Amino acid sequence: MEKKLHNFLNSNLLNQYLVGETDAIETAEVEFFIAKYPEAEEAYKKLQNNLEIIANVGAKDAPLDLLDDIFKSLEKTQTPKVIPLTQSRRAAWFSIAASAAAVLFAVSSFMLYQENQQLNSENIIVDAEILDLRNDINKNNSKLDELSKELMKLNNPDARKYIITGNDRAKDLKTVAYINSVEKTSMIDVITLPKLPEEQHYQIWAELEDRMVNLGILDESDRKLKQIPYMEDALALSIKISKKGDNTNENDTEVAEISLKQK
Repeated sequence: MEKKLHNFLNSNLLNQYLVGETDAIETAEVEFFIAKYPEAEEAYKKLQNNLEIIANVGAKDAPLDLLDDIFKSLEKTQTPKVIPLTQSRRAAWFSIAASAAAVLFAVSSFMLYQENQQLNSENIIVDAEILDLRNDINKNNSKLDELSKELMKLNNPDARKYIITGNDRAKDLKTVAYINSVEKTSMIDVITLPKLPEEQHYQIWAELEDRMVNLGILDESDRKLKQIPYMEDALALSIKISKKGDNTNENDTEVAEISLKQK
């Protein structure tokens, strides 16, 4: 995106936009960059200031020498006519007054245009902020709905809570399992997991009468309730350290276990 901004600033779009020579697509592009990037807004303000300075310089009173040059030019270019001197000077003064009025009109028009463009830019920024706010509200509402659903599952009287702590090999390990035998759901909440070497990770297993079933990998970076497969006849849950890519379960080191048998 920085490259796009650089190319935009090196283009002539800002100048064309300032004097009203951009089409609808170019106008939208310029207003997007001005609203999105402070560098583009600063460059636009500098161009505005420069144009205002030029307009102010153009609005100064015409020098007396310029008036004499205008008279001389008119005498050379016009076809000789018998016109009273008073009328010529009056016409010249009318021309100067008309020029001054035109300059004043141009400056006024530019100021109005500048104010209008500023209001348009502010409206674009406000609209973007409102859109971002609405998106944030929708995301927060979605998160609240998910949290509400999770709390309902945890507070369900049919859900049983199992606190799983580590043995001497992982004393700081602590997780909480929630198992609902009525709705057939299982969730686990990772509290703390001791750090492991890069090539190892934690796995949670369900112990059945005749086999062990892998229920997934546990990661401390995922500190929230996590859905795990529900095992109907599970006798216990255990957490083991295994080598990444090794699914044989032969060399795993057990670091925590909790019985699921009803007391």
